[in-house]
Amino acid sequence: MPSLRQLEYLVALADTRHFRRAAEKTGVSQPTLSAQLGVLEQRLGVQLVERNRSSVHLTPLGKQVLVISRRMIQDMQEIRDVAAGQKGELAGTVRLGLPPTIGPYLLPRVLPEVHRAYPDLKLYVREQVHNALPAALADGVLDVILTPLPLKNSDFETVPVFREPLYVVVANDHPLAKKSHLERQDLTGEAVLALESGHQLHEQVEAICDEIGARLLFDFEGTSLETLRQMVAMGVGISFLPGLFVKTMLTDQSDVTALEFKGRSLSRTIGASWRRTSARESDYHVLLGFVRQAVKRDFPSFPLL
Repeated sequence: MPSLRQLEYLVALADTRHFRRAAEKTGVSQPTLSAQLGVLEQRLGVQLVERNRSSVHLTPLGKQVLVISRRMIQDMQEIRDVAAGQKGELAGTVRLGLPPTIGPYLLPRVLPEVHRAYPDLKLYVREQVHNALPAALADGVLDVILTPLPLKNSDFETVPVFREPLYVVVANDHPLAKKSHLERQDLTGEAVLALESGHQLHEQVEAICDEIGARLLFDFEGTSLETLRQMVAMGVGISFLPGLFVKTMLTDQSDVTALEFKGRSLSRTIGASWRRTSARESDYHVLLGFVRQAVKRDFPSFPLL
């Protein structure tokens, strides 16, 4: 029978597509990983990996074994974590996924508090675009995700956490920068910058542009919120940026101005999701408690849900 460790080697190789990087990821030498994958293939009597000088690919059967391997590794990790949790403290490993529009601006306010309270907890954080997070959660690559809602998956338990406002951001020398608040007609015909496709914020900004009659600049999509800020500052267009970024990164000395709509709030709902079959639901609620505390303390204008 194959060992769990051999299955971990197979998963690492599938994730990295490279023997050396897979070996580094699993903490063994490259010859050891390659040899153990060979033993795995011998025990199963099938070829799982196609090897050549330029690339590494799993065979069709290897891909089927990979799906089962991920599930077995996930189940074994959950057994360890549940056992650790029975000792009375939040411990073990939790794999948290969230988009780059949230992580850099919220986690530094949350993780130190979590570590002080639960030093035996290993919180593995992985940033991915919003559209990739549900699949990673369903496949067991992640245990819990913090992301804009809604998520349409009946296999997930989803909890709204807070509402994050969106701000209209313009260059300081833009005519709109002199206004205290904006009306819908102020943005009609304006050129709008957004993140590239795959981000939930891209889809939301596109819908806002359609509603108010603004022009989304598809040829100038940003790869990050900071990139958008820089393009706005240079006068390429205006943008809609989330409150976590605005409150964290923009100051009175910034080269852009953040504005709100008069009588109408633009926002997105941030929530957490995990698999309904997970045995660690109580742990995730504990972690969400730290998120809520950080939002209440550092972003008091953001409504908690």
